[in-house]
Amino acid sequence: MSGSSAVKAALTSQAIETPSWGYGNSGTRFKVFAQPGVPRDPFEKLDDAAQVHAFTGVAPRVSLHIPWDRVDDYAALASHAGKLGLTLGAINSNVFQDDDFKLGSVTHPDPAVRRKALAHLLECVDIMDATGSSDLKLWFSDGTNYPGQDDVATRQGRLAEALAVVYERLGDDQRMLLEYKLFEPAFYATDVPDWGTAYAHCLKLGPKAKVVVDTGHHAPGTNIEFIVALLLREGKLGAFDFNSRFYADDDLMAGAADPFQLFRIMHEVVVNGGLEPGAQVNFMLDQCHNIEAKVPAMIRSVMNVQEATAKALTVDAAALAAAQRSGDVLAANAVLMDAYNTDVRPLLAGIREEHGLRPDPFSAYLASGRQERIAAERVGGTQAGWGA
Repeated sequence: MSGSSAVKAALTSQAIETPSWGYGNSGTRFKVFAQPGVPRDPFEKLDDAAQVHAFTGVAPRVSLHIPWDRVDDYAALASHAGKLGLTLGAINSNVFQDDDFKLGSVTHPDPAVRRKALAHLLECVDIMDATGSSDLKLWFSDGTNYPGQDDVATRQGRLAEALAVVYERLGDDQRMLLEYKLFEPAFYATDVPDWGTAYAHCLKLGPKAKVVVDTGHHAPGTNIEFIVALLLREGKLGAFDFNSRFYADDDLMAGAADPFQLFRIMHEVVVNGGLEPGAQVNFMLDQCHNIEAKVPAMIRSVMNVQEATAKALTVDAAALAAAQRSGDVLAANAVLMDAYNTDVRPLLAGIREEHGLRPDPFSAYLASGRQERIAAERVGGTQAGWGA
């Protein structure tokens, strides 16, 4: 993208959605680690999310997860978000933490279990109506651990049937975002293991169904930016779940493990129009801060996404196109590397100052003393967390 004003406008308009569960306690499969100051209910989660937005200026939406964020009055929760300068983003379903779902949820062999799972998905659409959310995000742990455990094609039929019912329930301005994951907790055959499976179901459902790309849900060496480019080309990229991975689905801070990959992904987003409002791509974080403080980690992730985006926006598009047309492999690669090696931190610091923010959100939050205050104030009650 040429012109500093265009780059600044794109960076200012980009909104990064943070996950409510990222503010609660989390851990490994073996242990959830409690931290002082962790929120005790969804309202306090929003209070923390508001701090991320206040210091970065680009995180105005918060994803909810049901039942982790279940409340008696969702309109009140949405009102609380509005008073904090936030809106409620995607509603995430949970059909993986119930004993009945051991062999699957919407693909379970037992029709009664499938009905139970479907009822929860429809409940999430009701919550969308109550909160004003436009996105329903679906991830299924469904799958099998052993060959012959169940029929693969039959399970795909059960999945398609459930998705069709939920799709018909959506309002005119609501979308279904279908997430895929290579493995875990199913180890032999996950029912939605890759972008192709998710894309096939979304294509059959219609225009309100889009694919979610979680950057941690791929086999090692997968060219995620290719997937992003193809889904954008087909108009089927609905959202990202940004995080980092070293080995499997590690859910580490975005850009921590491979910042070059994040840059390559954002380059494809930029050149394929993914930053344009009409593309309606949600840039969401999906992270579990197991050993690091929650709010600072979220701020750091937002900054990392901003930096990758800024570098992608500084790619010399004309020079890159010329090198590609002439078949100059080294020149084309050099254009991308020049952008990646550009220090965009001064650019972002200047943009923040122009909008009345501190140039370094991370250090500014730590200096505010809020982390110490919430540790002292949030004593008693039950801390939020996903349990293990």
